[in-house]
Amino acid sequence: MTTPGKTRVALVFGGRSPEHGISCVSAGSVLSALDPDEFEVVPVGITRAGQWVLTNGDPATLAIQARRLPEITETSGAAVVLPADPTGNGLLVLDPTDGPRALADVDVVFPVLHGAYGEDGTIQGMLEMAGIPYVGANVFASAAAMDKEFTKKLCAAEGIPVGPYAVLRSGATLSEADKERLGLPVFVKPSRAGSSFGITKVDDWSRLDAAVAAARQIDPKVLVEGAIVGREIECGVLEGEAGGSPEASLLAEVRVVGDHDFYDFEAKYIDSESSCEYDIPAELPDRVTAQVREYATRAFTALDCAGLARVDFFVTPDLEIYLNEINTMPGFTPSSMFPRMWAAAGLEYPKLVNRLIRTALRRGVGLH
Repeated sequence: MTTPGKTRVALVFGGRSPEHGISCVSAGSVLSALDPDEFEVVPVGITRAGQWVLTNGDPATLAIQARRLPEITETSGAAVVLPADPTGNGLLVLDPTDGPRALADVDVVFPVLHGAYGEDGTIQGMLEMAGIPYVGANVFASAAAMDKEFTKKLCAAEGIPVGPYAVLRSGATLSEADKERLGLPVFVKPSRAGSSFGITKVDDWSRLDAAVAAARQIDPKVLVEGAIVGREIECGVLEGEAGGSPEASLLAEVRVVGDHDFYDFEAKYIDSESSCEYDIPAELPDRVTAQVREYATRAFTALDCAGLARVDFFVTPDLEIYLNEINTMPGFTPSSMFPRMWAAAGLEYPKLVNRLIRTALRRGVGLH
């Protein structure tokens, strides 16, 4: 039974991608932020194998402990499914004894999923089929932003500068002409992944094949990007209220210190307190700040994003700006930059989560 006057939110997390653990940590933070007087939460975890389970929703079980990331397993709770049926908005609990039984209708889904099978348009398509509103970008925007090749192509077409890169589709190798064009060092990364999984910095061409092989363990399509010497600047974007223009946050600068060569997974999530320094707002000339924020909202619009996104840039010593990537479901962990940037702008974490849910409910599903 639903509680009268409360919005029923299915919080979906975990998932089949390598970013499973980070999704769980993000979900724990969101769970802690949801006002129990306003929201009734249905916490649904997805195992690495893809099984959906109804969890206990305890944020403490979704935190990093002793450098270990949390994980959803088939023992985490009863199995559930979401039928792709727009005539009903309910989850079904699969009881091995009594058979399927329906939970009460869900008003909105918050898919706190990162990477493949969650941030790439797949679950968004299922939710569209089911007719349930959801937080974040639609099918197309999710897929386009997940694939770094098409992010770059769409943003370049919009006049947003992108750095030099080459795409290696399954089985392809980097040509000598591309090696000369890109120069060293290069960054080799899966085209459709996040949280810096599978990324290698290559300073010698003799190490390229191993780097490509590591990236292809995650995605057969690989990007090789020419290194851009510059500062890493991030900007959060929110869908405008009541259908208005997208809004840009204060900018953040991330500086990697200590033993990490670049902003990799360990630096982002495991050693963030000792390995990274942050400036919010980033110390940039006013015109550069304004240009980054304008590029961020233009990128949001170019990919037809909705709800939220984090847009990442490089700013060179000559103050040239290059887009790096777009995340349509950025991290919501305690160290994640998206909620930090908005908090610095005056939109604290609980209000941010509330706004995202209200935006999703207002937008609904279908074509817009």
